[in-house]
Amino acid sequence: MPITVQVASHQEDVPGVADIEHWAGAVLDAAQSHAQICVRIVDEAEATALNETYRGRSGPTNVLSFVFDAPERTDPPLLGDIVICAPLVTREADAQHKTSRAHFAHMVVHGSLHLLGHDHEHEQQARDMETLEQQILATLGFANPYALDAAL
Repeated sequence: MPITVQVASHQEDVPGVADIEHWAGAVLDAAQSHAQICVRIVDEAEATALNETYRGRSGPTNVLSFVFDAPERTDPPLLGDIVICAPLVTREADAQHKTSRAHFAHMVVHGSLHLLGHDHEHEQQARDMETLEQQILATLGFANPYALDAAL
């Protein structure tokens, strides 16, 4: 499965390309094994500009997913792009007493699930998506990120 990783952040503790590819790949099932995605790690200025432009919200956000609505015959299919704000993810991890690596993995999994059509706009959708995140992260060796949030 072609996963492109672009690191456009000056932050030094960003996970390696192989880790990001592995985490995103864990989300995509066999039916999507040949799909293409791009994961871009950015600093706050780029995350802020994208969040304001595409979501109408000020400031950066931790992860954005941009689903590509490809023509049916695109081969291999391009699912879309995931943008992760490295400085914000690191600050959140520190505030939530998580490792930066675990929080980055969560953001990659979360963004990848969005590319597959999962959402959390409604309560049941959020529960379903969180359950999938927990299951996938467990297979990757990470603790339930929501249990850690609740423990604070």
